[in-house]
Amino acid sequence: MTGETWRGDVHDGVDAWTRTAPPAPRTGARTGPPASPPPDPAAGGPEADPESVARKILLDALTGQARSRKELADKLAKKLVPDEIATRLLDRFEEVGLVDDEAFARLWVSHRQPGKGLARRALAHELRRKGVDDETAREVLDEVDPADEEQAARTLVRRKLRSLSRVDDVRATRRLVGMLARKGYGSSMAYAVVRSELEAADRQAPDAEG
Repeated sequence: MTGETWRGDVHDGVDAWTRTAPPAPRTGARTGPPASPPPDPAAGGPEADPESVARKILLDALTGQARSRKELADKLAKKLVPDEIATRLLDRFEEVGLVDDEAFARLWVSHRQPGKGLARRALAHELRRKGVDDETAREVLDEVDPADEEQAARTLVRRKLRSLSRVDDVRATRRLVGMLARKGYGSSMAYAVVRSELEAADRQAPDAEG
């Protein structure tokens, strides 16, 4: 009735709402309680094996995307997978090559260095956050060609210069050097690249970084 408050147990209300209504009785037919629903064949079955569940979590996480061991361990921990099972599975995945921090780091660098124009310093910081150990990160970052790193910096500066046509050279220099610093470039390389690109655009950087 409108305005009345439900005072029964919530489960009773859900049962009443979801129960299949029996057909209307024929005149003179004997009425009785509705028939019980057929049993669920899955009900009462064995619980899922924790290791199988953890294995599926790992495989789903690796589908279409490489991940570091730490990222995968974090996912398992978030799903409350016991530590001993997580460690055993991650070790097994490493043995068969599905988890490989060195390969992950190399792939990460190959996308982030040219794609985002990141210098090795910034890439090292990202790999550390991903859980890649410093030695592995150093080995991979040593493979980055300094010429490629410089070219990435020049590409960033040229792109940014388009939006600085109305900014004086001193402020433009500061903004460009600051941008490269945030990308992980050292001040010496950053200033040299900015000065070179400003000159190529018939502009002039100040004599000293200001």
